[in-house]
Amino acid sequence: MPLSVAIQMDPIDRIDIGGDSTFALALEAQQRGHRLWFYLPKHLAQRDGKVSARAHTLAVRNVKGDHFTLGEAALLDLATMDVVLLRQDPPFDMGYITTTHVLERLPKRTLVVNDPYWVRNSPEKVFVTEFPDLMPATLITSDAEAIRAFRAEHGEIVVKPLYGNGGAGVFRVRPEDENLNTIMEFFAAFVREPLVVQRYEPKVREGDKRILLVDGEAVGAINRVPAKGEARSNMHVGGRPEKTTLTARDKEICARIGPELKRRGLIFTGIDVIGDKLTEINVTSPTGIWEVRRFDGVDTAALVWDAIEKRVAALRR
Repeated sequence: MPLSVAIQMDPIDRIDIGGDSTFALALEAQQRGHRLWFYLPKHLAQRDGKVSARAHTLAVRNVKGDHFTLGEAALLDLATMDVVLLRQDPPFDMGYITTTHVLERLPKRTLVVNDPYWVRNSPEKVFVTEFPDLMPATLITSDAEAIRAFRAEHGEIVVKPLYGNGGAGVFRVRPEDENLNTIMEFFAAFVREPLVVQRYEPKVREGDKRILLVDGEAVGAINRVPAKGEARSNMHVGGRPEKTTLTARDKEICARIGPELKRRGLIFTGIDVIGDKLTEINVTSPTGIWEVRRFDGVDTAALVWDAIEKRVAALRR
């Protein structure tokens, strides 16, 4: 049965259709006959207990430079939707958090993917700390003395903002590096949140593996190799995607976290693994659908929609 699907995302005219996972999800939904609407987070509203958005009907096509058509903007009662895709990119700030509060007001018959309560309560660099034995040594704090002590214990470290994304603000700090105090002062001047400090994992030079999971089950992976002279593997800063396979350790990690992802209604997630260490659990707007399809031939978008349709059918029963 065709579903009514509203997509809350960033400006659709600015996306790279060859790498954008939200676009892949929209294409798959349209191919299945689902009706699509598009709106920006700033056009979400709550009034008198009802949740709406100033939205456009949406048609998509896999044609670079001509990948979408929008209808006229109109007020859309989101309670009339079968599915709302929560797909805006971080930063995971108060604006983002507020959208999760608003979307929680929708009736249970409208499925929000991922579940807004658990998106809000599973911050990507905090959620992962529920599995400390799977992680590298990790400290979350704003306390400069604690950070200096952590470096003294572990030597080479990575410092990054707690709610950052895409590799922004990530610093590799060596034991002899004199810039640690400057880095901490910089963050203190511009952000109020704590920092994440982790022991540096040298295996990042071999790649940072992104594993995609659907309803708690691993479906595919890519390896992202940092560019020469770069500590970050994110593709938009020069990381190179490579074909990879799941190791026994990868499967162990997925088996450990999968049931909790499923319990929380986190239908589509992506985890990052360096060597044998889990570093992040991405729940806001995971990426990697196109890359996994390109290297493995796995259609993650189809698997996501299989899971969504199954969940909607269960809600209707």
